[in-house]
Amino acid sequence: MASAADSMAQGLSLSKFAQATDLKKRLWFTIGVLIVFRMLSYVPLPGVDPTALGLLSQQTQGGVLDFFNAFSGGSLSRMSLTALGVMPYITASIVVQLATSLSPTLAAIKKDGESGRKRLNQYTRYGTVALTAVQGYFIAVGLEALGASQGVQAIVEPGMMFRVGAVISLIGGTMFLMWLGEQITARGIGNGMSLIIMAGIVASLPTTLYNLFEGGRSGSLDAVKMFGIIVAVVGLILFICFMERAQRRILIQYPKRQTQRGMQADRSHLPLKINTAGVIPPIFASSLLLMPLTISQFAGQRVAGESQWGDFIITLNQYLQHGSPVYMALYGAGIIFFSFFYTAVVFNPEETADNLKRYGGFVPGIRPGKNTETYFDYVLTRITVIGAGYLTIICLLPEYLVSALSIPFYLGGTSLLIVVNVTMDTVTQIQSHLLAHQYGDLIKKAKLKGGRLR
Repeated sequence: MASAADSMAQGLSLSKFAQATDLKKRLWFTIGVLIVFRMLSYVPLPGVDPTALGLLSQQTQGGVLDFFNAFSGGSLSRMSLTALGVMPYITASIVVQLATSLSPTLAAIKKDGESGRKRLNQYTRYGTVALTAVQGYFIAVGLEALGASQGVQAIVEPGMMFRVGAVISLIGGTMFLMWLGEQITARGIGNGMSLIIMAGIVASLPTTLYNLFEGGRSGSLDAVKMFGIIVAVVGLILFICFMERAQRRILIQYPKRQTQRGMQADRSHLPLKINTAGVIPPIFASSLLLMPLTISQFAGQRVAGESQWGDFIITLNQYLQHGSPVYMALYGAGIIFFSFFYTAVVFNPEETADNLKRYGGFVPGIRPGKNTETYFDYVLTRITVIGAGYLTIICLLPEYLVSALSIPFYLGGTSLLIVVNVTMDTVTQIQSHLLAHQYGDLIKKAKLKGGRLR
């Protein structure tokens, strides 16, 4: 039987938006920040010749940077201030979280509460600056060598001044995006970093659709392939929605207490999502993979094939193309690793078992304490295997299809997963705000009625 809260949530409609003033302010703020993000993606780096940007897109088309370009909403192909997006911040957060799990000093800082969280965030910002500087320098070096063999100079005045200016500009763009994401999380709707990534992906969807229909018109894609792509995308969306809502519900029972109907035992459920880690594993895996690949891709513009180092860079870029076995193996391994790692960060079986024991709750047939902790860990490990397999299939299957069917544009399962997940999370938060607003109205009416009765 549905509870009163569930019934009220089902009765929510769009007409409630007109009354929820705070929610409207949050939505407008989020939309405004995303518009600023999109405007920044069209501001080019100082010293870059715009006529050479088309050459950059052609030389890297079909490579691993297409994936990066899709995440940044085309900022990389335009060489804008936000070319690196928020990927350096995500990579730095991965490193800090891994270090927290391995270092007792950082683990102690994490347990300090709000002050510890602020210190770790500060370390993440320092790491973001360092990673952006390294990636930005190699991008600047690669831009100087871009098109040299064709006689096209991508940089107006190459040299150390351009490199320094490009690194400073990219650091400023990435840090500003990081700040915008934090503002969305605090004053808007949804997770700011995830929304910025989703905005970049959604911005590239019109181009993807145009390439799809243009391929059908020109004959590069036959009708069967087009129909298969559309069916596959719709099927993946439905499968993602199903898996993201799937749960393993563990029955929790509390001691009997006296009620008007006699002694009754309270029961509840502990919901464990099949995909506890959400979209974090693909994002983490891709950001870690893209960091060295960005360096090698742009360094490959400068090296010569005759040298041993040049041969190594060129071979590395060939092996790590989209659809290549090495790239897919590394990407899949990263997704599986971060699925288990982030699940362990999000859900602590020991802490959950201690909280249940403290409030008198227990799992039927399992003794409280250590046995309950072992049981939670056992269940979580089994469902995480399913969740990791699901994420790996969703992210790697489109990569394989793009390579096998020779689709002339990028179609990523990771992008689809992020868009669906972030959309579901944002809609859930909007419903929560509407529900809180509706509860507030009911409380006000109850107080008014109580005042009249007096």
